[in-house]
Order: sequence, then structure tokens, then C-alpha cells
Amino acid sequence: MLRPQLLTSLRTYSPAVFRADLFAGITVAMVALPLSLAIAIASGATPAQGLVTAIIAGFIISALGGSTVQIGGPTGAFIVVVAGVIAQHGYDGLILATAMAGVILLVAGWLRAGSLIAHVPEAVVNGFTIGIAVLIAASQLKDLLGLSVLNEPAELLHKFPALWAARDTFSLSAFAIGFATMVLIILFRRAAPRLPGLIVAMAITSGAAVLLSLPVETIEARFGALPDTLPLPALPELSLARIFEVLPSALIIAFLAGIESLLSAVVADRMTGARHKPNAEVVAQGAANLASAAFGGLPATGAIARTATNVRAGGKTPVAGMIHAVIILAMMMLAAGPTGMLAMPAMAGLLILTAWNMAEPHKWGVWMRERPSDRMLLLLTMALTVLVDLTVAIGVGVALGLALKLREGRTRPEPFDPRQH
Repeated sequence: MLRPQLLTSLRTYSPAVFRADLFAGITVAMVALPLSLAIAIASGATPAQGLVTAIIAGFIISALGGSTVQIGGPTGAFIVVVAGVIAQHGYDGLILATAMAGVILLVAGWLRAGSLIAHVPEAVVNGFTIGIAVLIAASQLKDLLGLSVLNEPAELLHKFPALWAARDTFSLSAFAIGFATMVLIILFRRAAPRLPGLIVAMAITSGAAVLLSLPVETIEARFGALPDTLPLPALPELSLARIFEVLPSALIIAFLAGIESLLSAVVADRMTGARHKPNAEVVAQGAANLASAAFGGLPATGAIARTATNVRAGGKTPVAGMIHAVIILAMMMLAAGPTGMLAMPAMAGLLILTAWNMAEPHKWGVWMRERPSDRMLLLLTMALTVLVDLTVAIGVGVALGLALKLREGRTRPEPFDPRQH
């Protein structure tokens, strides 16, 4: 069905449910705000573009989606993709690719293709996610260590020599702020899981940097003052040649948005006992990416960590996700100045922890005990993601995974039929 879950939830809505959604929406906004800033910065965009994505796309994903508690916005899985598109086609090219991905997802949802994504081998998704996590963590070492690198290479094998060559510029202050942020986030998660530990930890360490006059770069120092209003919608440069130029990027963005949103919806179903509508979810992702592109934002999808936070905070309906977007807008309008004082090493520490959680190290042992073909798929996809290219990794991983499925289907013995014996 393409009917949004919001319409179903509103049939039995009550003041008590609204209070639960309000608390959950505020809690998730406290988590989403620093993550949206950090993801945008790591992607090569501006912090404001991350906030715009969380507000516009986050609202639409909840309003039109097929999940009861899905939270959408910019996610870590897109960091490397977005950075590559910006480097190759410029930010205008990213906006066009995001809009095209939105159209692709809308068509896919209308054609009821949401259930087909379930056929993508889990080993490919896991290998790709681990590879992305490695690239994200590596991209944050420069800010975590306070290194001065003029032209940091994008390729992992060239990045480490460049960072090592700049080791004399290491900043103890930057490392202390980044490391302290990671420690505080972990402590808050364990001691007070209902507390918005991300923003509290970053506020503490960034505040300490200001009070102690530490030589640590802030968001405002690097990017200028954050805006306190949303930009006006605008269209990217359109031409047939430009469309064909960014089409491969648009397909990758659409694939990632579809995969991650449906994975997030499945995780939410397991936590709540509900069942999401996959095709409605895909349509919502398409509309959200179109709208995000119109306002100059980044690609968006369902965010597993923020969705889980919403469930733990007591979110009951899609209204919680809509409230989370409105709260981020209010914070953008009322607290742009203090937000701009967040320290860049604190952002780096947050993203390194995000990458660690994305990689799900607690599952590595289980994955390595899977069938040899699944282990091979995971390791191959991870290696191609880290060392070659995301497009190659997804293409090879999906093609090889589907070929293995077909081979297993053909070699599987026929079921016993007593009528033939």
C-alpha cells in the first residue's frame, strides 16, 4: 500500500499519545542536530545544508512514510557518496543527482518495487556498511588530531601517508577535546541512556575549549555564522548532458536511500512489533529527496540510530518524527550562534563513534561464521568499497550475490515427493 502510516495512526490519536510523541520528538532532535551538522561537514557540504536536510526531509519521511516510528535525515552511509559527487560534479551536481534519485524512488515505490530490495544479499549490505564506516573514520582523523593538511587525498591508501607527513602539526588541544567528547558520549549512553548525550557531551567539551581559550577550530570559524532561516527553494542547472553525467550518482543515491530506509524500518518493526509498508516508505524517500534537493539539502534516508532513539524515548506515531524536524527548525532559528561554537574535534569524535556503531563490531564473529560464500561476499564488498569505488562495490556485490542465489537455487535438491516412489 502507498497510504502513509500517519493517516492510519491519526485514527486513534489521543492527548496521551501526543505527549509521548512530543517527548520523543524533542529527544531525537537533540540527537539529530549534532549528527546532521557533523555528517554535512564530513560530506564536504556546509553545516547549514545538513540542518536543512534534517528539517525538510525529516518532516516528509515521517509524514508520508510507511513506518510508525521512522526518523529520516542525512546519514553516515551517504558521507562518502556525497563527498565523491561534490568533488566530481560540484554541489549543483549533487542537488541534481539527489532530485533524480528522488524521482527514481518515487517511480520504484509506485511500481511496488519496495519488496524487491529484500533480495539484496545481507552480506553485501554488511560489507558495504563496514567499508563506509572505515572511510568515515579515516576522514575524521585530520580534525581529531588537529593536523594541517592542505590537500588531503580522498583515496584511503594516499590519505594515511599525507596525514603522517603532517604529524608535526598535531594539536594536543584538538585531540583532548575530541577524545573527551567520545568518552562523555559513551558514559552518557551507559549511565543515562534517555539523556541526549550527544549534544550534552559536545556542549561540555566545546564550552571547555572556549573557557580555557584552547586553540581549537569551531564550526563558525571554518564555515562562518550559521543561518537562522531556511533558504528559498531553487532549481539546479538542467540539461540532457548534465542529467546523463550525474545519472550513475543518482542511481547510487536512490539504491542507498531505499536500502537503508527499509533496513531501518525493519529494525523499528522488531523493536515495536509493528509492520511497515515498504512501498509507502520508498515513495516517502523519493518525495523527501526531491524536497531536500529543492532547498539545497543533502540526500536523506531513514536513520537506524535515530529511529531506535525514537522508539526508546517512547515515540508512538509518525508525529514524533515530524516534531523532531520542527524542533530542529526552532533550534536553527533561535540558537544558531551557540551551535556555531561547537568544536570541530568534537564533531570528529562524534563521527568516529558513529562509524564504529555503523560497523557493528559485536556482529563480526557471527558474520565470520556464516557460509564461505557469504564471508567472501562481505569481505569483497568491503574491500572494493574501501580501496576502489562505491559504485563498483555495489555493482559487483549485488551481481555476484544474485548469481550465487541463482546457483544455489539450481543446485538445491528437489523436495521428496512420495507419489513418485
